[in-house]
Amino acid sequence: MKNFNLTHRIVMAPMARMRSYGNVPQPHVALYYSQRTTPGGLLISEATGVSETAMAYQNMPGIWRKEQIQAWKPIVDAVHSHGGVFFCQLWHAGRVSHRDCQPNGEAPVSSTDKPFVEDPSNEFTPPRRLRTDEIPTIVNDFRLAARNAIEAGFDGVELHGAHGYLLDQFMKDSVNDRTDRYGGSLENRCRFALQVIEAVSNEIGPDRVGIRLSPFANYMESGDSDPKRLGLYMANSLNRFEILYCHMVEPRMKTASEIFECTESLTPMRKAFNGAFIVAGGYTREDGNKAVAEERTDLVAYGRLFLANPDLPRRFELDAPLNKYDRPSFYSSDHVVGYTDYPFLDTTDQ
Repeated sequence: MKNFNLTHRIVMAPMARMRSYGNVPQPHVALYYSQRTTPGGLLISEATGVSETAMAYQNMPGIWRKEQIQAWKPIVDAVHSHGGVFFCQLWHAGRVSHRDCQPNGEAPVSSTDKPFVEDPSNEFTPPRRLRTDEIPTIVNDFRLAARNAIEAGFDGVELHGAHGYLLDQFMKDSVNDRTDRYGGSLENRCRFALQVIEAVSNEIGPDRVGIRLSPFANYMESGDSDPKRLGLYMANSLNRFEILYCHMVEPRMKTASEIFECTESLTPMRKAFNGAFIVAGGYTREDGNKAVAEERTDLVAYGRLFLANPDLPRRFELDAPLNKYDRPSFYSSDHVVGYTDYPFLDTTDQ
């Protein structure tokens, strides 16, 4: 990846961990990320809220307040002291939220006012459709959050444009039912995401910007009728901003936890995009190596395997056995269990 001297192609994928109490990263977060840092390795942070309206779930970190910026600094320093490259994933949940997470108990904002059809738990509050004149404010929230991330010491930012969150809600035609300049045609639906890319690139430089996309996924009832066309349009459109990388989720990961057999491929998007390309979604050591060897990607992002194996690059290098991940502790708030207590291959190397 240009501008950064990476020593391997194994990326730590962004993963929500819910250990940032009160939306402020804690000292244990520094241990978690530094455990998973190798010299010249790229790490992408967990989803980090760009504003008060961006939030969902408990104990997710943010980066819109001074207190949060200050809390991130020692965490970033810990990664840098181990030689890592650290990007902050900037996130707005959109309608995937509840009024309890929102300022003054208001409804979460989205591209639409359509509630989730299949939500027997009533986990999410029906959203409020953003007015056209409100959208520049959200774009500005991303811009300011990117500036804050650089102030905190991050090497760059990744915009979370995947998995049914706000940017994805605008891009996908199953969610976006707008009739203004942000709805209808593919170009209109992608306008908001591209405005965010432009604003953030102008603020911190395109060589510090990446985006994560999941055109084929249907997380949070956010699917698209023509995902290949959407992915290709975004890949081509990103080129005009000359951003550092595009991080795409494999078509086989249509939902959060299952791998599906499919004939679709990210290769057309890989060929269309001029920057570095990162793939993610159910990769093993073997098929990650194969994807790189066949030039289907530049780097491979690993989530659950990296969570359970803080020394994943070393284990891959040695083809050593892997720890099994503990799914029940993924989203607990314990600052040790399922977080910093996964064993290293050789305990003397901790």
